[in-house]
Amino acid sequence: MEKPVYKKNDRLKVAITDMGMDGEGIGKVDGFTVFVKDAVIGDEAIVKLMKVKKNYAYGKLQEIIKPAVSRVAPFCFCASSCGGCQIQAMDYEAQLAFKERKVRSDLLRIGGFDAAGIDAVMAPIIGMETPLRYRNKAQYPVGTDKSGNVITGFYAGRTHDIIANTDCKLGPECNGEILSCILSFMKQYHIPAYDERERRGLIRHILIRQGFSTGEVMVCLVINGSELPGGKELVRELCARKLPRPEMPENAAWRITSICISPNTADTNAIMGSSYRVLYGQPYITDRIGDVTFQISPLSFFQVNPVQTGKLYRKALEFAELSGGETVWDLYCGIGTISLFLAGKAGKVYGVEVVPQAIENARENAKINGIENAQFIVGKAEEVLPRVYEEHSDDRVHPDVIVVDPPRKGCDEICLQTIISMEPERIVYISCDPATLARDLKLLTDAGYQLRCVQPVDMFPHTVHVETVVQLSKGDVKSQKLRVEFSLEDMDTDGFKKGATYNAIRDWIKAKYGYRVTNLNIAQVKQKHGIIERENYNKPKSPDSKQPGCSEEKVKAIEDAMRHFQMI
Repeated sequence: MEKPVYKKNDRLKVAITDMGMDGEGIGKVDGFTVFVKDAVIGDEAIVKLMKVKKNYAYGKLQEIIKPAVSRVAPFCFCASSCGGCQIQAMDYEAQLAFKERKVRSDLLRIGGFDAAGIDAVMAPIIGMETPLRYRNKAQYPVGTDKSGNVITGFYAGRTHDIIANTDCKLGPECNGEILSCILSFMKQYHIPAYDERERRGLIRHILIRQGFSTGEVMVCLVINGSELPGGKELVRELCARKLPRPEMPENAAWRITSICISPNTADTNAIMGSSYRVLYGQPYITDRIGDVTFQISPLSFFQVNPVQTGKLYRKALEFAELSGGETVWDLYCGIGTISLFLAGKAGKVYGVEVVPQAIENARENAKINGIENAQFIVGKAEEVLPRVYEEHSDDRVHPDVIVVDPPRKGCDEICLQTIISMEPERIVYISCDPATLARDLKLLTDAGYQLRCVQPVDMFPHTVHVETVVQLSKGDVKSQKLRVEFSLEDMDTDGFKKGATYNAIRDWIKAKYGYRVTNLNIAQVKQKHGIIERENYNKPKSPDSKQPGCSEEKVKAIEDAMRHFQMI
């Protein structure tokens, strides 16, 4: 039977059975897939096709015939048009179930893991008791409406059209009072909003940050210029405003302690400029995670949900299994939030971050907390880690635990290869994208690491985003124990002659020379001598791939071992 051919403007009855990565509903009609914005799993709806391809189409929700059991009335008047809360039409328990399925699905589909194995290590998602008013940071674009009035709010989905809204329910109520004050100031002093099409006007964005544990509030205006006319008047008016009490009773009362401007004259989608200047108060606000205090500047990265961040970091600390003497490497460390949170339980923590100002903040945060066992290094993780690894053949910087918290794109492959080469006992991977997490976990587990626990955490209620923290370990038999228990004289090497294993070569070198080499080092030297390698995780993916080099000292040691095992 021939399948029907659908065209634009056709109206179809669609049962929504799944949801996509952007929160859109997914249904099928005679095998033909339809993506429907604002639909949720369980809806039966009339959908108008807006864009039709060969095997799928994008549709517009016209009428809900039978609502899903999980469907609720959105709490925000602009839920459908705003690009922020993609799934607030689902009740919160259904949102959590969706995110849990999303993590599991990506691990199976992209990571290629066994379903039974994932089910054995995956913990139920950690949600929020009160999933509103949780954000400690908001960035509001400023523009004008069709009548020429200055407005601020949020961009409509996939556009730069501003939807006027000064009271987003994800941020504290005090944001609305601050925005109202700034809009009144702009009107009174005739200060124009920025027009990105004409590249004219002054006020581009308004950044508001809060320290939930301290009550401190930062206001930063991003401007298309270097000066803010009437800046002193704005400071006076903002400081005179009485801010609403925090919604969470355990939070301190709000008070504005920092007002800044950040010049940004570039024709760019980047919100913040590269610098900022203080008009009032401090150049930062402070907040706490556990017992650690952090200074947060306008340009600092800091998790936006402090309630869930505490839960996330406590889980990361649990997964690190620290007893007090371990060496920990924290890659993509930002301003040192995870590094300093772990430092109290570790012997030494090394943090690596590419942004120099973030490292300055991390060092200052260590100082104000009296933490002396944390060291911070500027650079890309994929460049710093191989360099440090090659420069230090002893155990001074060898990691017992490596923590990674990469951006959405995941870890760089060179970074992952070096982590594998350094052979930490445990890896704690914190991810904000299940797809790249699954990709990276596949590489790590292919190299011999074992998944111990996968813990999703809902950091961003009412959106499609989900955070996940994962524990990996080397397994029950640890190569370090073998190195300690066997001496060179005790080792029976007859069985390894002419075909020694990587473990045998590593252990022999450790026993004779007292330092470590890696499988990657051994593979490189074997290749130098024309020994054909099997396809494994140490071989380059392409001739152009960059990999950590092997020092001359280690080359000689490996060649010595290969001669001992009669391989050369």
